[in-house]
Amino acid sequence: MSSVSYSTPRSDEPGLLRIGQPSSLTAEPAERADAARNRALLLDAAQQLVREHGVAGLTMDALAKRAGVGKGTVFRRFGNRSGLMLALLDHSEQKFQTSFMFGPGPLGPDADPVERLIAFGRTRLLDIELEGDLHRAAEEKGRFGDGPYALHRAHIVLLLRTAGVRGELALIADGLLATLSAALVLHQMEVLGYTRAQIGDNWEWLVRRVVSPAAQVE
Repeated sequence: MSSVSYSTPRSDEPGLLRIGQPSSLTAEPAERADAARNRALLLDAAQQLVREHGVAGLTMDALAKRAGVGKGTVFRRFGNRSGLMLALLDHSEQKFQTSFMFGPGPLGPDADPVERLIAFGRTRLLDIELEGDLHRAAEEKGRFGDGPYALHRAHIVLLLRTAGVRGELALIADGLLATLSAALVLHQMEVLGYTRAQIGDNWEWLVRRVVSPAAQVE
């Protein structure tokens, strides 16, 4: 069992890192519980549409129809399609963070650190395959700041350390994460013809090489 785990954040703690998360000085007021639930239901419906029809199939009209609400409700909630896309990407990222920080194995805390690393990559590849355009757009806006990338990097550093890896762990984590870039993965799938399974197998090979005794640096 991995010794790396996370405590569920209290209501007064920052919790998960969001796409476009405001700073503490400009933080938005918390949503009411019922409003947050309704927003999550809309975003779940939007995620289903993207996974079934691609990003082009997600329109305000289509979402209203899928969710069984008026189009005005969708516009009031997200403003426009760009706002909806940003909210959807954030929603997907929150689910991913919750899974690797608090969820079951092999991705969550109750699993071996190497298996968690492997599951991290394979899960991310599935997200990219299903919502690649959203992830690629997020990378174009800035990928290496204080938001989700920083959390992913810290998570991988913790797992590497727990697995007994020595060396400059932050740089190793950056190297591993570079192979999960949405732009690269989509190029591998759409241009080079690799399947998600093949890319996932390569991720596992990289992880196991990094954690093998022969790869360790004194």
